[in-house]
Amino acid sequence: MVSLWFERAWIDDRWERKVRLRIADGRIASVETGVAAGAGDERHRVCLPGLCNVHSHGFQRGMAGLSERRSRPDDNFWSWREIMYRFLDRLTPEDVASITAQAYAEMLETGFTRVGEFHYLHHDPAGAVYADPAEMAGAIAAASDTTGIGLTLLPVFYAHGNFGAAPPSPGQRRFLNDIDGFAALLDASRPKLPGDANIGVAPHSLRAVTPDELAALLQLSPAGPVHIHAAEQVKEVADCVAWSGARPVEWLLDNAGVDERWCLIHSTHLDDREVPRLAASGAVAGLCPVTEANLGDGIFPAVEYFAANGRFGVGTDSNILVDAAQELRALEYSQRLAHRARALLASEAAPFAGAHLFARALHGGAQALGVRTGLAVGNPADIVSLDLDHPAFAGTDDATLLDRWIFAARAGAIDCVWRAGIKRVAAGRHVDGDAIAQAYRACVARILA
Repeated sequence: MVSLWFERAWIDDRWERKVRLRIADGRIASVETGVAAGAGDERHRVCLPGLCNVHSHGFQRGMAGLSERRSRPDDNFWSWREIMYRFLDRLTPEDVASITAQAYAEMLETGFTRVGEFHYLHHDPAGAVYADPAEMAGAIAAASDTTGIGLTLLPVFYAHGNFGAAPPSPGQRRFLNDIDGFAALLDASRPKLPGDANIGVAPHSLRAVTPDELAALLQLSPAGPVHIHAAEQVKEVADCVAWSGARPVEWLLDNAGVDERWCLIHSTHLDDREVPRLAASGAVAGLCPVTEANLGDGIFPAVEYFAANGRFGVGTDSNILVDAAQELRALEYSQRLAHRARALLASEAAPFAGAHLFARALHGGAQALGVRTGLAVGNPADIVSLDLDHPAFAGTDDATLLDRWIFAARAGAIDCVWRAGIKRVAAGRHVDGDAIAQAYRACVARILA
């Protein structure tokens, strides 16, 4: 039994004072409020529940900063994708484990305690199936085990290059499966899951899956999370309309039975009809504001979506920069730039933007990954402590504390992180960060040599 005591803790979307958490077998065994610290308690200042990262491609951390050179006048997502294809062609399972571990350590250091890994790199560089079809899934599981982050594995089904079952490109050869092959991949992946990891299914996008294949995938995973890229790009929307007469999110809402277990990644380009419909479906919009800005995707209509009580979570996607607070900050700032106004994602009932964003991302992210969250008995002991000695918190009170973390702090605001009751971050650094970084540096240097 581990006992942690905090001056204040975020419980049920509000601050409680003098809180003791007892942890056993990786879960919260008891929560006491208004109690003095005991002799055996480990004492800290501020306690938050860890956030869920709803969307990650772990291996892409290794190419961060390599795609910022202007390569052609119409440089955009599609030209970036070609760079990504060239990078992943060099990766072995061992490389994926090393690179992904670095991304996961950074996630933990910035307040993410579980990640949804949208995993589509399945096969060898020639596109052949490994002897173990879940060889690459095992690399992801190894990165989770090395770092201690919670894992929701989302194996990706990818069969086609564009709408209407268009042939895939050579750069997609490491992703491809038919339904039978994908079913074998799912079955082989399950035994590799560490700890309290869970598994879902991820049809890559309507570009990559036919309606019949989508229906078959849902039968393979009748209860777990379902994640899909949707409406990230203007070209994608136009191509979907040409194929089906409907926009991507519209098509999914009309034809796929979208409900609470779905997470529609990006959903950047929604029209006025899709916004309230997506919100009413109970699905989660998986927003990745830093990556969406980096790729020039566009701006999600968050003001309208929030007004419709839409659910959302945040993810780090390409892992160009891994930071939970920066994702929430970028979401609010994108709306300020689009609307030329401030504090747009706050409300009269929740006037502090940071606290409002954190609370909604906490609940939406857990829903998207099919897990429980929050500082409550029986929940995983996924805990983040903030360092109130950080300059950003000077003179803070309860009302502004989360605003200061999200909008005003740089590195060092997070002190410790416990994942399933084990301290994985101490003094702001992953406890195995040096070894993880050393392996990462050697891996990337060799790949880029």
